[in-house]
Amino acid sequence: MELRDVITGRIRDAGPLPFAAFMDLALYHPELGYYARARRRSGAAGDFFTSVDAGPLLGELLAAQFAEMWRLAAPDGGEPPAPFDLVEAGAGSGRLARGVLDHAAADHAAFYRALRLTLVERSPAARAAHGVTLGPHADRLAPQSGDALPARVEGIIYANELLDALPVHSLVMTAAGLREVYVDSRDGRLVESPGPVSPAVRAHVERFGIRLEPGWRTEVCPAAVRWVADAARRLERGYLLLIDYGHEAHELYSSTHARGTLACYRRHRVEVAGDGPAAAPWLEEPGARDITAHVDLTAVRATAEAAGLQTLGMVDQTYFLLGLAAENGALYEPEHGASETDDGLDPIRRRLALKTLLVPGGLGSTHKVLIFGKRVGTPRLRGCSFSRRMT
Repeated sequence: MELRDVITGRIRDAGPLPFAAFMDLALYHPELGYYARARRRSGAAGDFFTSVDAGPLLGELLAAQFAEMWRLAAPDGGEPPAPFDLVEAGAGSGRLARGVLDHAAADHAAFYRALRLTLVERSPAARAAHGVTLGPHADRLAPQSGDALPARVEGIIYANELLDALPVHSLVMTAAGLREVYVDSRDGRLVESPGPVSPAVRAHVERFGIRLEPGWRTEVCPAAVRWVADAARRLERGYLLLIDYGHEAHELYSSTHARGTLACYRRHRVEVAGDGPAAAPWLEEPGARDITAHVDLTAVRATAEAAGLQTLGMVDQTYFLLGLAAENGALYEPEHGASETDDGLDPIRRRLALKTLLVPGGLGSTHKVLIFGKRVGTPRLRGCSFSRRMT
């Protein structure tokens, strides 16, 4: 059976699907969804490129930031906490966690010994790979690792490009008012169909004061708001660190993005809304493409603060990693004649990886880092050395 048949059957039984329900099936159906089917989501053999694909540098720098957070969590005159939770949400196969633990073990031994790792991932296939991916660090993995956050976390919850993959509702402002986009089936094809705005979506729009002009289209993600609120509730004490691409509300809901930000990625080609038959590429071959939309950073911050978290920093990935790299020695030039650095990268590859992660206009400026704290005061973190520096 193909995923299109599953979706068509749902429509036949219950009527047109809100776009969020369609997107959830397209990405997360346990057997036929994109994240279940894709053997390699990112990198040269995948459909898109992430910071993790640049090599071990992101893991190295995050390990430095996490170790600092652990040290700052020590009570006055006391020892840092042990065990100390490190929880990655949307962990995939565990590649980023492996990079973090490799460098924690090598450079921050006391922090490494205190760690209790939890990997949260919806895909059963990706979860099955965790032990192999973690290799020598598999004994750090807590037994409750699964598809949900732990009930109680004292430490750090972090996620790299999680919120942009949560199902969104698609909206369009018409001359008659705001309409929600549904997915219907006609003559054997999946098509978009405008319909009434569901109460939950309208409540989201009103809560965050979202305003659209006639003809504009956009996406909203109540699921991201719920996830942030849930993470804040489960975090007893510590930090929430999110890396994602998105915009503040005043830019996201503006003429700059009047056609919305919904996009598909396949074989390193981005597919966006067009005109005519290709107007909605996400409806073609559901389950075969990644689907994503930009994150409303204003809603994320407002939700975190309403849930009791304190905003410690919002910066471009460029400035976050620069603050860590300068302190951690990642920007050094190896001695003349050196053929390999401590992490196994030759100097040229290391410089290229740094460029990929840091240069504005690429991952460095499209990706934002949001850091929140709970019951940790207002520490000046190295990754926030550039304060609220965002483009």
